[in-house]
Amino acid sequence: MSEKVHHVTDSTFEQEVLKADKPVLVDFWAAWCAPCRMIAPTVEQIATDYDGRAKVVKLNVDENGETSARYNIRGIPTLLLFKDGMIKDQIVGATSKDNITRMIEANLG
Repeated sequence: MSEKVHHVTDSTFEQEVLKADKPVLVDFWAAWCAPCRMIAPTVEQIATDYDGRAKVVKLNVDENGETSARYNIRGIPTLLLFKDGMIKDQIVGATSKDNITRMIEANLG
């Protein structure tokens, strides 16, 4: 996995995501989820493309039920874009790099 993508947990979510000084794309995923594995390389590429401008993190829903429940994650993969501690956009299900890029671009600056 790319060193640009960080893993967050229930205990690190607030510091890493909600208090971040730039937009944060959170990939809610699980190891058994085929669509999650399918978009993983795209998420890693996005992390590289936006290095320094946006942050990309992954949260394993099986290991971090508290955060998953707080944001009503019902289907995975779910991508939530946070800015200034608030959800600005979301995509549920496997999607294209273009869709993810548009979501991030709309919230930069």
